Amino acid sequence: MTEAAVPDPTQARAEEPIDPARVQLLADVAALPNLPGVYRYFDAADAVLYVGKARDLKKRVASYFQKNHGGTRIGHMITKIVRLQTTVVRSEAEALLLENNLIKTLGPRYNILFRDDKSYPYLKIASGKFPRVAYYRGSVDQKHRYFGPFPSAWAVKESIQMIQKVFRLRTCEDTVFANRMRPCLLYQIKRCSGPCVNFVSAEDYAHDVNHAERFLLGEQQELMDDLQAQMIAHADALEFEQAAEIRNQIGALSRVLHQQAVEDNSGVTTKDADILAVKVEGGRACVNLAMVRGGRHLGDRPYFPKHVEELMVLDPEDDEAAQSEPAPPEVLVLEAFIAQHYLEGGVPPLLVLSHAVDKALIDALSLQSGIKVTAQHQPREPRRAWLDMCITGAQIKLAQLLAEEGSQRARTRALVEALDLAVDNMDTFRIECFDISHTAGESTQASCVVFETHKMQSAQYRRYNIEGITGGDDYAAMRQVLTRRYARIAEAASRGEAKLPDLVLVDGGRGQVSMAREVFEEFGIDLGRIVGVEKGEGRKVGLEELVFADGRPKVYLGRDSAALMLVAHIRDEAHRFAITGMRARRASVRTGGSKLEDIAGVGPKKRAKLLQRFGGLRGVGNASVEDLLSVDGISKELAEEIYRVLH
Repeated sequence: MTEAAVPDPTQARAEEPIDPARVQLLADVAALPNLPGVYRYFDAADAVLYVGKARDLKKRVASYFQKNHGGTRIGHMITKIVRLQTTVVRSEAEALLLENNLIKTLGPRYNILFRDDKSYPYLKIASGKFPRVAYYRGSVDQKHRYFGPFPSAWAVKESIQMIQKVFRLRTCEDTVFANRMRPCLLYQIKRCSGPCVNFVSAEDYAHDVNHAERFLLGEQQELMDDLQAQMIAHADALEFEQAAEIRNQIGALSRVLHQQAVEDNSGVTTKDADILAVKVEGGRACVNLAMVRGGRHLGDRPYFPKHVEELMVLDPEDDEAAQSEPAPPEVLVLEAFIAQHYLEGGVPPLLVLSHAVDKALIDALSLQSGIKVTAQHQPREPRRAWLDMCITGAQIKLAQLLAEEGSQRARTRALVEALDLAVDNMDTFRIECFDISHTAGESTQASCVVFETHKMQSAQYRRYNIEGITGGDDYAAMRQVLTRRYARIAEAASRGEAKLPDLVLVDGGRGQVSMAREVFEEFGIDLGRIVGVEKGEGRKVGLEELVFADGRPKVYLGRDSAALMLVAHIRDEAHRFAITGMRARRASVRTGGSKLEDIAGVGPKKRAKLLQRFGGLRGVGNASVEDLLSVDGISKELAEEIYRVLH
């Protein structure tokens, strides 16, 4: 085995100063073992730059420092590395598992990242005498039966409709089912067999449930054979009405099954498979996931990873690999998706892929899941047809994303140019917009919404409860929210520790802008950042004018202006966010629900039981300690505390 060469920092040119941190970093690299493991690079702020795996830690990590990568993204990252951490594992499969757990946890900048969204919906058949079929999202348990996962809510609901048509299982809530005196409309249109009024026996209904479960498990042909045998048996017994019912069921089932099965060349149905197609273009990528469950194609779902523009291709496990062609970006994206999506479980036995991936990745999936996972990237008909459909879907969805992002960038650029703003980087252009909402001065709330990287950033939205002002005084409310928002930010920005928004929008005209100007003058913030959105003549949409705090005359952008469309979109989002918060606060104040919420030991379940038992907060307040004790889960100490708080 050839030992990896690590640059000697003592041999640097005399005129180049020796960086002690770099010397220590290279010494750490030289001391690495020739074992499988995971490595992590950190920058000066101790942020994780990159997480990678290796069959040989020393050779892999040393390869980053063996040559000058110039101005490439790899070279840019290497200049930022100040320290590294490594973890030695027993095998490459373990390294793969650890690598992707760390990627999900740490979110490093130079790794391809997929949103950790495993909240797939399921079709649920509840337990009981007359089981109910329902849409379900959440953690599954052993009490009921779950089928899926499905790629979308629409796919689940379509399957429920199919089960209603063919097997006529009920979908009503248990409380409705238990209190019906006559069958509902679903019975009239032959979508339910009417178990709520005993129009079907428990035994016959159980047969329908069993048939539905077999269908969802992919036993369609066996089910059809059984139903045909039952139909013939009823006909031989001269039970023609029952035979006609089964005949109708067979016909409905045949229509549902038409062209739904994915079969291999031997004619054996592929009951569970995932089809994955990737498309990379314009610095973005799309992985389209199509699901086949129980032999039925359930639909597809697109995923758009982050950091694709930071793609790094460096795989020098040995000297020959260092000279070989780098892996295509499509393969890197697909491998990242498979690793991050499946390594925690839920992988089907067959993956049909648009590109070939590393066999070690598939082996790791098999080891982790406990089932044999097979990957195909050049399937024959009809799997080829499913893959072609998936590839087309990926291309369409990526084109839609690029078109949407292009229009968003165009709107941002139009606004910057219309306002004549000096913006260094359009992709980091940040707008914060404020709105005030109340009802006749009651429950005043201010909202702050954020627009950055050409889209709304809902995770950065904030609401502010406005206190200590005269009800309905929007000017005072605006002064308060801006003061609270920018007092610390302005101070931190003066020290270079924070960044002020490039533009601050306030929903209102000269009065609101005047309040904003006073706050910004107090904190020494550039007044050119403030713009008011004033409603035009007749308060009609599209006639808004922009009011400036720095003395510039008002500007009308034009009804069809892309800049005005962006301003109106941000303003409307601030208005929506403020109204929803204000209504929630007003409802809490009027019902007094917050009083119960403030009592330690009274969580959502106990609060609901109390309100249901006594008919609302007023009834809880009128209840004695003994009455409160009658509620399940309420101890004597808690009952006394509730009584004390409400009196």
